[in-house]
Amino acid sequence: MKKRFTFTRLLQHFFQGVIVLAPIFFTGYVIYWAFTLVDSFFQVTIPHVGIIPGLGVLLVIVGIAAVGYLSSSFLVKRLFDLFDYLLERTPVIKYIYTSIKDVFDAFIGEKRKFDHPVLVTVYADDVWEIGFITQQDMSQFGLEEMMAVYVPMSYAISGKVYLLPRHKVRPLDNVSAADAMKFAVSGGVTALYHEHGSRRHPPEQPPAV
Repeated sequence: MKKRFTFTRLLQHFFQGVIVLAPIFFTGYVIYWAFTLVDSFFQVTIPHVGIIPGLGVLLVIVGIAAVGYLSSSFLVKRLFDLFDYLLERTPVIKYIYTSIKDVFDAFIGEKRKFDHPVLVTVYADDVWEIGFITQQDMSQFGLEEMMAVYVPMSYAISGKVYLLPRHKVRPLDNVSAADAMKFAVSGGVTALYHEHGSRRHPPEQPPAV
């Protein structure tokens, strides 16, 4: 009996260790993979020294920052606007370019779209999903009093866009956009936080009948 109890405790400690180490391992692996991939594209060989690991990544970061800095100047901004204008009017390319550009603008650009978390009811009046308003007005589709809401899927990078009447959309004023996105993508297991940073405690579960 004592041996069985010790083995059970060992399994408990093992799985607890997996829970602690797995997120750290996979996060480190993704960072290492991205670092290695970028660095392999921009390897720099210095005479009498050879290839310096990480120098390619550093050059990419500096280059992107330099482009961002130069794009704020009037003359360079005009050139970028002209290039942008040409790409948006080139057949075939315009569909790829504008789609990718809109996605980046939605996440990190000045025209962020995923900053209005809401609750939406799609399939039943008492079943709610977390979504983000992407378009406030759908009149161009002939749908008055409707809005576009993006609903992310759990454990995936995909989602669905629903065109819903306004009465089926409820704003989430007390939840940040980042917390709402993490909660939806994690399948509801990520904890929500108050504005001052403390974790919201889940409501007490009713006693089993």
